[in-house]
Amino acid sequence: MIAMNKTQLTMFELAGLTNDKNLIPFLFLFFLAVYVITIMGNVGMMVIIQVFSSLHTPMYYFLNYLSLVDLLYSSTITPKILVDLISSKKSISFIGCAFQVYFYAALAGVEVVLLSSMAYDRYAAICHPLRYALIMTKPKCTGLVLLSFAVGFFQSAAQTSCLFSLEYCGSNFIEHFYCEIPPVLKLSCSVLVVFVLYLLVVVVVVVLYLLILLFVSYTLIISAILQMKSTKGRQKAFSTCSSHLMCATIFYVTVFVTYLHPSSSHLEKQNKVASVFYAVVTPMLNPLIYSLRNQEVKRVILQLLQKHKH
Repeated sequence: MIAMNKTQLTMFELAGLTNDKNLIPFLFLFFLAVYVITIMGNVGMMVIIQVFSSLHTPMYYFLNYLSLVDLLYSSTITPKILVDLISSKKSISFIGCAFQVYFYAALAGVEVVLLSSMAYDRYAAICHPLRYALIMTKPKCTGLVLLSFAVGFFQSAAQTSCLFSLEYCGSNFIEHFYCEIPPVLKLSCSVLVVFVLYLLVVVVVVVLYLLILLFVSYTLIISAILQMKSTKGRQKAFSTCSSHLMCATIFYVTVFVTYLHPSSSHLEKQNKVASVFYAVVTPMLNPLIYSLRNQEVKRVILQLLQKHKH
C-alpha cells in the first residue's frame, strides 16, 4: 500500500485546531459529544436495520453499510483530534500519517459510491415501482456494495502510494489538524505533475461520473414525482428520497468547499471548518437525518420506545 519515502523524515507536526487555550476545553467537549453521538447513532441505525424485518429492503441494506462507513470514517480522525487537544505536542509518525490518509480517503471513496448506489435504488423504486423487485435483486445490491468498497480502497491505495513515495526534504509542519492530502502535498519537494494529474483523473473519472449519476437519478426521480396525480403519493415518494438527498448534498458540498478552492493562507481557517464538517460532523448527521426525516425509521423507533415504556 505504501511505498518507502526517499528521505529520513519519520514524523510530522500538526498545527491543530487552535492555539487559544481558552477554547480547548470547549472544543474537546464538543468533539467528544459529536463522536459519542456518531457512535450511538450509527450503531443504533445498524442494529435497528438488522432487528426489524420491515427494514430488510435494498434502501436500508445500503443505509446499513453507509452507517458502518460513517462510523469507521469518523474513527480515523476524531480520536486523534481529541488526543491532540489535550496534548502539548501534536505530532504523528510518517507511517501513522500514511495510514490515516489511506483509510479516510478509502472510506470517503466508499461513501461516494454508496450514495450513488442509493440514488439508483431510489430511481428504481420511484420510476419503475412495478419492476423494482426485479431490478434491485439481492445479488445486485451485494455487488454494488462490494463495488463501493473495491473502488474506495483501490483508489485510496493508489493515491496514498503516490503521496508517500514523494520526497519530503523541507519542513515537517502540516498546517492542519490531521493528515489531509493538500497540506501534506505542500511539504513535498518532488515534481508534483504526475500526482496532480492522478488526482485530477480520480476527481474527473470517479467523483464527477458518480455526481452526474446522482444528478441524473434525481432529475428523473423529481420528474416522476411531479407527474404523480395523488398528493399523498407525491409526499410519500419525496419523503423516501429527501433523507438521502440531504446526506448526499451535505457530503458533496463540504468536500467541494475543501478541495476545489484556490490555495491561500487566508482560506486556511475556512478550510479547517469545512474539514471539521465533512470529516467529523457529517458522519454524525447521516443517522440523525434518516431518523428524523424517514417515516419508516421513525415508526420503528417509536415502536421501540413504546415497548421500552411497557
